[in-house]
Amino acid sequence: MAVVVPARNGSHSAARFIVLMGVVAMFGDMTYEGARGLVGPYLALLGASATTVGFAAGLGEFLGYGLRLVSGWVGDRTRAYWPLVIAGYALNLVAVPGLALVGHWQAAVLLLLLERIGKAVRSPARSTLISFAAQELGVGKGFGIEEALDQLGAVSGPLLTALAIWVMRAEPVTDQYRWAFAVLLVPVFGNLGCVLFARRQFPSPESFETQRAPEQGQLGGLFRWYVVAVMLLGLGFADWALLAYHMTRQGVFELGTLPLVYAGAMAVDALAALGFGALFDLFGVSVLGVSTLLSLAFVPLMFWGASRAEHVLGAVCWAIGMGAQESIFKAAIARLVDKARRSRAYGGFYALFGLAWWVGSTFMGWLYERSLSGLVVFSVGTQLLAVPIFFYLGQRLKQVRA
Repeated sequence: MAVVVPARNGSHSAARFIVLMGVVAMFGDMTYEGARGLVGPYLALLGASATTVGFAAGLGEFLGYGLRLVSGWVGDRTRAYWPLVIAGYALNLVAVPGLALVGHWQAAVLLLLLERIGKAVRSPARSTLISFAAQELGVGKGFGIEEALDQLGAVSGPLLTALAIWVMRAEPVTDQYRWAFAVLLVPVFGNLGCVLFARRQFPSPESFETQRAPEQGQLGGLFRWYVVAVMLLGLGFADWALLAYHMTRQGVFELGTLPLVYAGAMAVDALAALGFGALFDLFGVSVLGVSTLLSLAFVPLMFWGASRAEHVLGAVCWAIGMGAQESIFKAAIARLVDKARRSRAYGGFYALFGLAWWVGSTFMGWLYERSLSGLVVFSVGTQLLAVPIFFYLGQRLKQVRA
């Protein structure tokens, strides 16, 4: 019978665990983000329309978020956090490198959806495990560190695919894509090795968290308003697949350059995650209002811009929004929800966010083929509606915590 060794308490061990899980996420993002920067134009090459790209990207995000409602419930009911994390990452072994073998956009979409399902399986459990340790450091800082390491993978993954495309530059474009996807087997194996090592080193991360956050049980309607604001943000936040589709269609960047632009955006994402995570520990949910105002300029820059400089600046603004969201969304739930119900909270929260993202992405893909101005107005308008709610919640939550 296996002996369960408790996780070692203390901020030093908690920091080690967060860093190790950040490395796990780094390899995972090398795999996914290495493919994500090419997915839009690859689907177009295989014959998909802009509406199809928007629909597929949105459906993938919906599955990646929506199915967390189930996996989060399973995590809390069984406390089998590690098996869920490992199983979710194992699906990457098939999903992403498998893109190298398909010849039709329908098959490519199915593999992309499988990758998102894998993320749905692992994400609530992984976020819950990290939240236990993050309480020792400050939840904003803890998730900011994890997200920054995660984004190192998001930078290196596109660089890896760009290198593969450069090496195969003399081959047909379809072969360049296939080699770019095939090389992502390397981070897949790195990811699986690291997550198994993390499981061995820290079999029971629950022991990191011993205290209950002061504002738990006092949220009520405030949490519902928080979900509404986040859904508005997801509704108007364009997916990178549609942005890449647009840049390729407009001839802004060559195929070999596009992954480099995405890698740069992910580097900005990492810095934004660290900065906004630390600001969240100081100022709370209001920080999401600030990050939204800073990032929404990406929409006119991307869809109305004509020069490369405008598109690069748009990618930077987009990345600022992504970095803030990916650190603060998780940190807020870790602060506000009891550990026994946290996996379900992550699952339910992201299910609704994913639904909004899917609807918004599909609608923006439809608008893209009819009216770029309509797309810009819809995207900017829905994001702006979320801003006053974030500022209101920030003030109210300060009063609750006082």
